[in-house]
Amino acid sequence: MSTSIGTGPAHQEVLARRIRLLVAATITYNVIEAVVAIMCGALASSAALIGFGFDSVIEVSSAVAVAWQFSASDQAVREAREKTTLRIIALSFFALAAYVAVDSLRALTGTGEAAHSVAGIVLAALSLAVMPFLSFAQRKAGRELHSAAAVADSKQTLLCTYLSAVLLLGLLANLLFDWAWADPIAALVIATVAAKEGRDAWRGDGCCTMPAASEAPATSGVNGCRSGSDAC
Repeated sequence: MSTSIGTGPAHQEVLARRIRLLVAATITYNVIEAVVAIMCGALASSAALIGFGFDSVIEVSSAVAVAWQFSASDQAVREAREKTTLRIIALSFFALAAYVAVDSLRALTGTGEAAHSVAGIVLAALSLAVMPFLSFAQRKAGRELHSAAAVADSKQTLLCTYLSAVLLLGLLANLLFDWAWADPIAALVIATVAAKEGRDAWRGDGCCTMPAASEAPATSGVNGCRSGSDAC
């Protein structure tokens, strides 16, 4: 029986509503974050802050894609939109990885020197506190709903947490020790992670969609996932 999967239609709708609320909160916060980061980055000539702001813009595009998927009230329609949403998220990851990598290499070559930014430090610290909660809540709901797109978007939110930590350490190192090289080195690691997450989202790895009622659970792995996937 399909109910053995553990989520009936009513529970699926509750989870879908929860994801919509979390996505709305993520979009709202990231729009504010993007504006503040880009403004502070321009004032301080900080490539790291400006890059962080553009990361927020990219994350908004990912969240909007998930919002579009879950705007449908019918579960079948949401599942039909899953692949398109994953493609958008994957491209967002690739764009983020490319931008961060180029920006980091530019910083390492000594093109421009950033001024200190206390406002940027406060913004990074705030994001470091907010983003893990949003990521965990959306990932939990996405796994329960077996939505690869929701889980992939939660990973991008988690990546924003890592970027917040990198930005905070970089700004503090620049403020306290004048270590301008620390930020771009760490950011290159983040770019590598972003590229990997983009690849996983493109493939549909990370979670699985809810099997149709006609599909036999025995043909799949745990919770209907493929063998080797990050089971929901």
